[in-house]
Amino acid sequence: MESVKGKIAVVTASTRGIGYACVEALAKKGAVVYMACRNLEVGNQKAAALNEQGCNVKTVYFEAYDNDSIVNMIDTVITAEGRLDILVNNFGGTSPVNDLDFMNTKYEEFTKYVDAHLATVFLASQRAIKKAMAKQKSGCIINIGSVAGIVTDTSQVAYGTSKAAIIHLSKMIAIHAAKYNITCNVVCPGMTATEAVKNNLTPAFQEFFLKHTPIRRMATPEEIADAVLYYAEAPFTTGQVTAVTGGFGIASPVYGDMLLMNNKR
Repeated sequence: MESVKGKIAVVTASTRGIGYACVEALAKKGAVVYMACRNLEVGNQKAAALNEQGCNVKTVYFEAYDNDSIVNMIDTVITAEGRLDILVNNFGGTSPVNDLDFMNTKYEEFTKYVDAHLATVFLASQRAIKKAMAKQKSGCIINIGSVAGIVTDTSQVAYGTSKAAIIHLSKMIAIHAAKYNITCNVVCPGMTATEAVKNNLTPAFQEFFLKHTPIRRMATPEEIADAVLYYAEAPFTTGQVTAVTGGFGIASPVYGDMLLMNNKR
């Protein structure tokens, strides 16, 4: 495995949850990590706390709904460090109120989330490759997808569609950037114990979802970060998708109900 020690990394949307866990995992392995965030005050506080533990974490402004900020984020890091080795595109956002099923989601809401998810991956990855990674003849891009991009759902049509598109886009990047010795892979979390899950999904829905998860619990953000760290240290692995879902989606669709029946047929 290739060490990330001394490498320059950027993790988007990273002041909490999975993004923060990725920052921490990379930084504790010796990478210089830029915490790309909208709220720089919070980011600076989080970075300072990690630096007190011996890490080297910095901040850079990032706003997922502002395309210029996505490009400027990459440019700022490359100008400061002279290179960029690892890019983790972690942003993910949706609204349970507006991102509904196909029949009831407004087109404006659909395009809002699809555009943001794809822009953060496309623009950041393209800029990183053109400005640094292609010249370096090395680089690693890791995109955070979702189980929602692998299996369909009864709602969140924009979120699921955009995360599925990220999987395909990542494979395209992997093929097109391979000649520069650049890898691109995807980590797809299942239900994860983050603030977003706690704030947006009712306890009843969480329990319902976990009923169909063979490992009957949520992932921790750190467990998702473990998969990200694997790809960051695997220079011969590219175009791959890792589902960190506790087994959700691989069993029978009626798995949870079958367990309640004690497998009686």
